[in-house]
Amino acid sequence: MSTNAKKQLLLLCLLRRYRSNRAKNRRRVWVREIFSRRQQQGEFHQLLQEMRLYDSQSHFRYLRMSKGTFDFLLAKVEPLLRRRSYGSAIRVQISPAERLALTLRFLATGDSQTSLSFGFRVGRSTVCGIVRETCYALWEVLAPKYVKAPDNEQDWRQVSQEFRKIWNFPNCVGALDGKHVVIQAPPNSGSSFYNYKGCHSIVLMAVCDAQYRFLLVDIGDAGRHSDGGVFSNSAFGQALDSGTLNLPPPQSIPQSNVVAPFVFVADEAFPLKVNMMRPYPGKGLDVSKVVYNYRLSRARRVIENTFGILAARWRIFRRPILATPQHVTTFTKAAVALHNFLRTYESSTYCPPGFTDSEDGSGQIVQGNWRQDVPDGDGLRAIGQVAGNRSSSSAAAIRECYREYFSSSEGELPWQYNHVNRTS
Repeated sequence: MSTNAKKQLLLLCLLRRYRSNRAKNRRRVWVREIFSRRQQQGEFHQLLQEMRLYDSQSHFRYLRMSKGTFDFLLAKVEPLLRRRSYGSAIRVQISPAERLALTLRFLATGDSQTSLSFGFRVGRSTVCGIVRETCYALWEVLAPKYVKAPDNEQDWRQVSQEFRKIWNFPNCVGALDGKHVVIQAPPNSGSSFYNYKGCHSIVLMAVCDAQYRFLLVDIGDAGRHSDGGVFSNSAFGQALDSGTLNLPPPQSIPQSNVVAPFVFVADEAFPLKVNMMRPYPGKGLDVSKVVYNYRLSRARRVIENTFGILAARWRIFRRPILATPQHVTTFTKAAVALHNFLRTYESSTYCPPGFTDSEDGSGQIVQGNWRQDVPDGDGLRAIGQVAGNRSSSSAAAIRECYREYFSSSEGELPWQYNHVNRTS
């Protein structure tokens, strides 16, 4: 047999194999029969419409927002969710309202995309695309207005006034903390996202204001950096070190002659800096240092509650998220944007009285109801030490100024010594 004949025979065999494999992989049905009845029996077209008509409370529990808020949000994101209709009689286009409802349900419950596929009667791969695209649209539309950090001195001063009024911490412009968002092990990632807590994660670093709203967020750093590089790698840490946050210049603490810079408050995991206050470490501290730690913890508790509200309302954070790190970053951004949007637009329902921590007349902490919805070991876990304990003499001097002020007649609270003595 000649060479050309052998080549032709080989090509013929390959063509037959290709046709055989193509026939095996050909879809038996274009749309599964159960999915073809989406408009008659799907959750969006039946259950959700009943809630809109007859049960507003269930509507909030289902989507984490009221009917009016859903319609308002839909009007904002609809242009990014609208799809071109090709007039196909085989498949009916999924409307922007259904796309938004499916995504909100995914974030509110953390259910698998397969479960949502059966409930909404939409293909699983279609659910995956809808959730990813809608989360991206939510961040693009909401973040510029509702997750907007102060960019001038006047806005920072407004944040400071709220902290002083509500939490009695002057010159405070935000509470800082970080969380591990637990994810499934990414394929072929090795130990890139494996953290010291024994799970895979990305890091959510955030600063919030006195009203439980996120001011600054940094999302997506690999979990393995939790033992030292998280803060220095974050955009916030770099902006703070470079002095590009546009913070106001130091000013006098109200009702005193003490001049202090504007500061962020954080726990012992973060470094002590000129513009960042952390507690005094160790035990056996004198009374004034214990008072300082107590006053700082009151202001810092805001960020703990902010993360708690986020995890309680958007239960995707209650368990490891089964998605790639890039997609988890997109989901987290959408949840943060929705949190701030609802804290602003529908605060009384989204975060009713008693949902966050509060204090009685003696300074005793009354735990918020969100703690009942967020069990220990959830999908948002505390980060460890993010920087060394070494600090500059100027940063230590500023902390001393606050220590002296909180123990002075101008800065003390009526109940602080009773509270400190009782807890000690």
